Amino acid sequence: MPIPEDVTGDEIDKDVRQELQSLPKTLAEDVAKNLVMVARLIDEDPEGAYGYSKVALRLASRVAAVREAAGFAAYASQKYSEALAEFRAARRMTGSVELWPVMADCERGLGRPEKALDMAGAPEVHKLDKAAQVEMRLVAAGARRDMEQLDAAIVTLQSPELASHSVQPWTARLRYAYADALLAAGREGEAREWFAKAVEADRDGSTDASDRLAELDGVDFVDALDEDAVKDEPAEGDDDAQS
Repeated sequence: MPIPEDVTGDEIDKDVRQELQSLPKTLAEDVAKNLVMVARLIDEDPEGAYGYSKVALRLASRVAAVREAAGFAAYASQKYSEALAEFRAARRMTGSVELWPVMADCERGLGRPEKALDMAGAPEVHKLDKAAQVEMRLVAAGARRDMEQLDAAIVTLQSPELASHSVQPWTARLRYAYADALLAAGREGEAREWFAKAVEADRDGSTDASDRLAELDGVDFVDALDEDAVKDEPAEGDDDAQS
C-alpha cells in the first residue's frame, strides 16, 4: 500500500521504535511507516488502517507492537474475532494485562457478554491502572445491557470515579454511559442531570452528550441553510396584521 511522502516512520512512539530495533534497519523503517499510517487512519478510515496493519503484520509478526496495532485496526473495523486473536498474541509476547478491557469488549462484539463479565471479575483486573479499570467497568456495564440487565448496568457504573468531582480523561465517557443507562431504564430526570455533568467534563468533544442533553430538553437545531424551514417561519409582523 502507498505511503505518503511526508511519513518518515519517526512519528511512532519511542517504545515502539525501541521494539523495532530488533529488526534490520530498512525493514524496521518500512514497518514503522505502516504503523504510522495505522495510527493516522484508524479513526477516520478504519478499513484503510486495517490494510496498513496487515502489511506491517506480514513484515514483522513477531513484534508485539505490530500485533497490538493489528488488533486495534481489526477492532476498529469490527473484525472482533481477528482483533481478539491479535490482542491475545500481543499479551503472550509482553505478559502485560493492559489489553484486558478491549479483549473483553471483543467478547461482547462476538455476542458473548457472559464471557466479558467473567473477564471483568478476573484477577487481571486488579493489575490494571486506574484508566483501564474504568474502561473495564464500562465494558462490564455494556455487557449487562447486552443481556438486558439495565439495573445491574447502572449499579456497575456507580463507583468512586463516577462520584468524583475531579475531571479525568475517562470522566466524560463514564458519566455519559451512566446517563445513557439511566435513560434506557426510564429514569429521564436523573439521565438529564448526568448528561449535563458529562457535558461539563467533555472538554475535547469525545461524546455527543450536548446533543443528547438538548434532545431531552426538546431543543431542535435548524440548519440555517434549510430554505424550507425558513419559508415555514412566520414573517415579522404577521401576527400584528392578523389581529
